Amino acid sequence: MGLDVHDCARSRPEAYHGAAMAPGMVLTVEPGLYFHAHDRTVPPELRGIGVRIEDDLLVTADGAENLSAALPIDASGLENWTKEKNV
Repeated sequence: MGLDVHDCARSRPEAYHGAAMAPGMVLTVEPGLYFHAHDRTVPPELRGIGVRIEDDLLVTADGAENLSAALPIDASGLENWTKEKNV
């Protein structure tokens, strides 16, 4: 993880497009929502913010293991976690 973070410009396309996943590989899945500050299609309290939840997955012989499964993903869980960790 981390070697080609958000920048695979120097890697060969065949290393990504159509390449097979193999046990031991790790990847990050990072769905996100980003709202423009002037987007009137969303409630005012959401304008100008972005939210992304990332999971790190280890490819296994039987599928995948979510390495970040123990981390909280809701607001109250994140607030409590950061208080406990003094972040």
